[in-house]
Order: sequence, then structure tokens, then C-alpha cells
Amino acid sequence: MYPAQIVIPMKEELTENGFDELLSPSDVDQAVSNEGTTLVVINSVCGCSAGSARPGVLMSVHNSEKKPDHLTTTFAGFDIDAVKRLREHLLPYPPSSPAVALFKDGKLVHMIERHQIEGRPAQMIAQNLMAAYEEYCN
Repeated sequence: MYPAQIVIPMKEELTENGFDELLSPSDVDQAVSNEGTTLVVINSVCGCSAGSARPGVLMSVHNSEKKPDHLTTTFAGFDIDAVKRLREHLLPYPPSSPAVALFKDGKLVHMIERHQIEGRPAQMIAQNLMAAYEEYCN
């Protein structure tokens, strides 16, 4: 488990921008079963989280006309039980962090895995998500 002093600032990058934390398995179950669309970010300490994932996610929600109804996040290597439960909802995708998932009415409809984040600029992540919002969000 990562030390809180390292994780908290990385969590705050999303929570200070309107993302609700998923800290327990029940938080995850409730979030993914929401009506409408729910964006879930599996945050992490890796460099691609700071360089592409978090900035790309924030860029997508700040610059898209259509947005998910619910913005949520949980932290790999820190919110252990919540991430474990979320990964059950993400099957058949293998564990990946960072990762970004979009659920609609309880169904996984869009997924961005770590290998789709690494080495890509934040703008590309944002464009990918904005296309998913256009398709699935009201």
C-alpha cells in the first residue's frame, strides 16, 4: 500500500474537480449501478497517470458538451478493496492502472486500459473519452 502523503495530492487532482471517491466495495457497487452514465478513473502513482490519464480525464470533462452524469475515482495500491471490487465489474479486462471506464445504466460501455494511456498525450486521452461521451452521454 502506498503512503498517504504520496497518494493524497494525486487523489485531490480529481476530487477537487468534482470526482467522488469510491473507498469501499459498496461504494463501487452503488456507483457502477447508477442510472445514467458513470465515469470511473482508476488512479495510480505511475508517471502515465500524471502525464496523460488525470490531465486527459480532466480535459475531457471540462471541454465536452456531453458529460457523464457521475464522476468517480478510486486509487490502485491504496483503496485496495474498492479497486478489487471494481476490477470484478471490469471483466473481461485484466487489472490495469491507470484505467478509465464508462458505465451506462450499470453496463460497461467504454474502457481505456493502461496500454492505451502510456506514451500518449493527455489530448489523445481526452479525445477518446469525449467521443465516448458523445456516444453514450446525454
